[in-house]
Amino acid sequence: MGSAGLAQRARIVLLASEGVANYRIAELVGVSQPTVTSWRGRYQDRGMAGLSDEARSGRPREIDRKKIIAATLAPPPKKLGVTHWSSRLLAAHLKIDFATVARAWREAGVKPWRMETFKFSTDPELVAKVTDVVGLYLAPPENAVVLCVDEKSQIQALDRTAPMLPMQPGLAARRTHDYVRHGTSTLFAALEIATGKVTAATKPRHRHQEFLAFLKQVAKAYPGQELHLVMDNYAAHKKAEVRHWLAANPRIHTHFTPTSGSWLNLVEVWFGIIERQAIHRGTFTSVTDLNRKIRAFINGWNSRSTPFVWTKTPEQILAKAKPKTTKDSAH
Repeated sequence: MGSAGLAQRARIVLLASEGVANYRIAELVGVSQPTVTSWRGRYQDRGMAGLSDEARSGRPREIDRKKIIAATLAPPPKKLGVTHWSSRLLAAHLKIDFATVARAWREAGVKPWRMETFKFSTDPELVAKVTDVVGLYLAPPENAVVLCVDEKSQIQALDRTAPMLPMQPGLAARRTHDYVRHGTSTLFAALEIATGKVTAATKPRHRHQEFLAFLKQVAKAYPGQELHLVMDNYAAHKKAEVRHWLAANPRIHTHFTPTSGSWLNLVEVWFGIIERQAIHRGTFTSVTDLNRKIRAFINGWNSRSTPFVWTKTPEQILAKAKPKTTKDSAH
């Protein structure tokens, strides 16, 4: 009970003890006559205790948020046929307001509608490969060039059915939802981590023949230099013809990322950059047009490139690369 409410009720009782009529008390205190009658009756029946608030009927206003979160983390009953709770479903289950559930989720950082993916490498040489590749990034051999090599396949030459509408103040650039496909291209790239510069080639396919041709292009771009190539375990990278050529060129050394660990290859970062800056929003009238615009981006990139710097140690990566075992349930 608030102090203002108690003072108001006490004033009603005091005025009544002085013989003031109910209608006049209502005017002086600023309440209705039934309110005056009610508080006078409660005081007469129970004295000062009658002026206290009584327990309200129904469920309490404050809901135990721990109970909401615990229910959220438990799977919904099978009879509901859903995989996770919505705020309205859980509110109906707990017989509370859905806004209360939403507020509890927001405060606890719980988002039942979100689902992320993970994958742990099962490579038996995980430790050795991570140590090798990351060691190469953190402490490259003297007088050697470290190149991250891979291909981005199935790049679609998409042409919109109408010209793009340019960005305007308060209005984002817009494009049509429908498009015409003109074929695909494969981008082979070798990222030099010390400078950020990229040696690249576009080809119609990504077989071992195209990969070997690209390796020869890379070797020609760095004549006489010792090269260390970081690659993933794609079958084309390990074909007999590729292995024979590498054996015949001992100045070129290969370092393979672990299975399910191609994210260790820094060229994947660069592929993300070219996708966002040149391909995703681009319009291409043909595969030739697509390849030309990819080449234009690479030329511009190489004129402003900067080193790619790796910061995580092998120990930091390996601490997260293996599943953790726990004695207790998460909840």
